[in-house]
Amino acid sequence: MLTKRIIPCLDIKNGRTVKGVNFLDLKDAGDPVELAEKYSKTGADELVFLDISATEERRKTLANLVRDVAKKINIPFTVGGGISSIQDVAVLLQNGADKVSINSSAVKRPELINELATKFGSQCVVVAIDAKKVNDKWVVHLVGGKEPTTLDLFEWSKEVEERGAGEILFTSMDHDGTKNGFANDALSQLSEWVNIPIIASGGAGNSQHFADVFIQGKADAALAASVFHFQEIEIPNLKYFLNDKGIAIRI
Repeated sequence: MLTKRIIPCLDIKNGRTVKGVNFLDLKDAGDPVELAEKYSKTGADELVFLDISATEERRKTLANLVRDVAKKINIPFTVGGGISSIQDVAVLLQNGADKVSINSSAVKRPELINELATKFGSQCVVVAIDAKKVNDKWVVHLVGGKEPTTLDLFEWSKEVEERGAGEILFTSMDHDGTKNGFANDALSQLSEWVNIPIIASGGAGNSQHFADVFIQGKADAALAASVFHFQEIEIPNLKYFLNDKGIAIRI
């Protein structure tokens, strides 16, 4: 049985870690290098670094900051934000990233998924999908949730898999930062649509929410930010809690 993964997420804006609610009202959450080192030492299985304003500001991800983080950690490291070409990915991998996350650029030019999977391998390519429920349909949104599309979450996820993505990072915009639990119904449905790992994001508020997302949501990994950044949940304690629930987890 594959173990479930716990993944802290560093949302980066202006070189600092930030966290908001429903993609809005961003608050400072600390120095990304210090946080990354702490998570690596306290049992995080992976780390995700998202330069959340790179696409909106039409610039590349902060390669120097990626390098500084990579020097301090010894766990798999996924980087996203402003990635739109093979060259962008090559720079990030050279600076210490293990995987890259693409979102808006994949929707605007889906062939990018094929190109990156062919060049670097599917295991390197994570497609992030931000979606919210609109009239009973999960609608994909771009540019940090600011631009709605006509894409359906499930149909887009299937295309992403067929084009060679190795994982999907699904964030429910309705649940993001609310601490009311993950979008388990959508996640469970998504697990039936695709055969690649699903990272659940949006809604973690307590340890039971993580148990629920693995059991009810059938997620392969759970990503969270503020509950870790502000010490509301300590990763070692969370892992013992999940282990006691019979969930396969790396202690």
